[in-house]
Amino acid sequence: MSAPVTPTLLYLDDITVSFDGFRALNSLSLAIDHAEMRAIIGPNGAGKTTMMDVITGKTRPDQGTALFEGSHDLTVLDEAAIAELGIGRKFQTPTVFEMHSVEDNLLLAIKDKRGPFLTLFSRRTTLERERIEVLLERIRLTAHRYRKAGELSHGQKQWLEIGMLLAQEPKLLLIDEPAAGMTDQETADTAELLRDIAKTKAVVVVEHDMTFVRDLNVKVTCLHDGSVLAEGSLDAVSANERVVEVYLGR
Repeated sequence: MSAPVTPTLLYLDDITVSFDGFRALNSLSLAIDHAEMRAIIGPNGAGKTTMMDVITGKTRPDQGTALFEGSHDLTVLDEAAIAELGIGRKFQTPTVFEMHSVEDNLLLAIKDKRGPFLTLFSRRTTLERERIEVLLERIRLTAHRYRKAGELSHGQKQWLEIGMLLAQEPKLLLIDEPAAGMTDQETADTAELLRDIAKTKAVVVVEHDMTFVRDLNVKVTCLHDGSVLAEGSLDAVSANERVVEVYLGR
C-alpha cells in the first residue's frame, strides 16, 4: 500500500453523481476519522443512500475523490474489493438467515475461506467459539443463541445483522436507519451498542429519528440536494436556519 494521502479513514471530496440529468450528489465532501461515529441526516432525496452507494462501490461517481485508509481509491474498486478492505454496510431492513439459529448466522458471517456448508457442519475452532461468545454478548443475544433468527423481534434482528457485520471485522460500518421500527428500549439499547462499537471502529449512521441521533451524542452532518448543508453538534445543526427550513421544520 502506498503512503497515505490523508490521515482520515474515509475521505470524500467533490463527489458528484448524476442520474439522467439529476444530481444525486453535488460536489459532496466528507471526512470520517478512525474510531469516529458520525450521524448523517437530511430529507428524502438529499443524497444519503447515493453517498453510501459510492463508498461501497455500488455507484461510480462522475467526478471527485473517494479514499479509504489514505490511499485506496474507492472509485476504481468493485463492491467485493471494497468489502475486503473493511467497509461493511447494513441496510434498513435486516437480512438474516431466518431458518438458522442466531449462533449459526454469526458463524456464517465470520471471515473464513470455507464455504457455507463446511462452515456450518465442520467442527468449530476454539477461536471461532470465542469470537461467537464475544459477539453474542456484544449484541445482547447470548440468551437467544439457539433461537431461529426468524423468531427474533425486529430490534433483535437488527442487532443480529450488526453482529454479522462485526464478524466480518470491518474498519468502517455504514448503518442505515437502525432505529426504524424499534421499541423505545430497543432504540436506547441500539444507541448504546453503536457507541460501544465506535470506540474501536468508524461508524456512519444514516437516521431520521432525532431522539436516536441525540442519544448517539456524535457529530452530525446534514445533507441537502446532494451536498453538505451543515455540520456540527446536533444542537448546532438543529439551530441552522437552512436545516430547519429544508428538513427539521417540515
